Amino acid sequence: MKNYKSALSHNIFRVITQASEEINLESYVIGGFVRDHILQRGTPKDIDIVAVGSGIQLAKKVAQILPHKPKVQVFKNYGTAMLRAYDMEIEFVGARKESYQKESRKPLVEDGSLEDDQNRRDFTINALALGLNEDNFGNLLDPFNGIEDLQSKIIKTPLDPDITYSDDPLRMLRAIRFATQLNFKIEKESLDAITRNRKRIRIISKERITEELHKIMLAKIPSKGFSLLHKTGLLDIILPELTALEGIDEIEGQRHKDNFWHTLEVVDNIAENTDDLWLRWAALLHDIGKAPTKKFHKKIGWTFHGHEFVGAKMVFKLFKRLRLPLNEKMKYVQKLVLMSSRPIAIVDNDVTDSAVRRLIFDAGEDIEDLMTLCEADITTKNPNRFKKYHNNFKVVRSKMKEVEERDQVRNFQPPVTGEEIMETFNIKPSREIGIIKDAIKEAILEGEIPNEHEAARNLMLKKGKELGLTVGSEQS
Repeated sequence: MKNYKSALSHNIFRVITQASEEINLESYVIGGFVRDHILQRGTPKDIDIVAVGSGIQLAKKVAQILPHKPKVQVFKNYGTAMLRAYDMEIEFVGARKESYQKESRKPLVEDGSLEDDQNRRDFTINALALGLNEDNFGNLLDPFNGIEDLQSKIIKTPLDPDITYSDDPLRMLRAIRFATQLNFKIEKESLDAITRNRKRIRIISKERITEELHKIMLAKIPSKGFSLLHKTGLLDIILPELTALEGIDEIEGQRHKDNFWHTLEVVDNIAENTDDLWLRWAALLHDIGKAPTKKFHKKIGWTFHGHEFVGAKMVFKLFKRLRLPLNEKMKYVQKLVLMSSRPIAIVDNDVTDSAVRRLIFDAGEDIEDLMTLCEADITTKNPNRFKKYHNNFKVVRSKMKEVEERDQVRNFQPPVTGEEIMETFNIKPSREIGIIKDAIKEAILEGEIPNEHEAARNLMLKKGKELGLTVGSEQS
């Protein structure tokens, strides 16, 4: 029997051992902690402990022994308890057997043995357990050859995959997520079972689905996960806006690129440059407006007019359906989708400074993220075109730097405030204030006046006169 005492060098395990002996319970550390130690992925911040008996009782005993006497959170409905120690979350559960009803992923639970508990685990690599009692400290219990699967980089279920995935359909997403994060393969029988059971994903809450999507999105190569979601048919259920992009149409010898596979390349490209989840979401959704706007014209071929505008509106509906946040994060994704084609339009030499100012103004503090997205959007395999497109964006960045240094329009604040307008004309809040502020903003963006207080104030006085306003007596 293999022994992994080296994995249990942290003081917390000796405390659990002491507590287990004092209340005469078998205890084991199981799942992700063991898997990640063997894979040398670092020490996880959460640890799962299985007790053959009461996990709640063991948690309370551990808390008594620990010097700082942490608070034990008890979840009676689930028979679990959790405490925090040494910057880690440690969850305790009694070994159990589970059975499922067809329309719910919530199991009927009864007490069981360690073997029962390992049987209910999702994958063989997550069923690995290390003994924590004095007589078996560090001994590996591996009933499903999970070690071999770790070495072979295989994801498979301990029991019949159809039963495993049908009982708890979230496991289908977890299989794909682990395959993506660990760069493992899903065993063919297991992958086929995911395809057969894909419709069962509909009983899973949107929140749990998006939690797994986020983990896939944040992986080193997100396309691996989205390709598997697509291959199994899950993506068509979860994100039909994406699968609608797949395919290449040809009319009169004119074709367009496959925007689905292009999108996955863009997500991988952006993943090389940022860990920002919402910027990665923007990359995933930047072209979703192309499916509903695709048209063929004899003279110019395939077009996707207005796809950015349509896509930005689709972002709201998609976020709402998936229970994603409808706050500034959603607005940020919408904004980048809407502006995703803007930077390349200012490459031409005859583009005016006002166009550059408007781009910087409209993007505001998100201008760097927008440029990162646009550069990730270059997926051509032609080395000359690749170089040309990247050089184009160097031109764009150079123009933006020049205009920004001179005109300071990023995160624009008007040189004349609403308060100054009210004081100057001795008026209360009114539509005239908005008209004057807009006129000043437009004049600065068009380059008609510099972004300076004196020039803006002179325009304010002129515009006020046109609106029939007179300077208040205290200002004259």
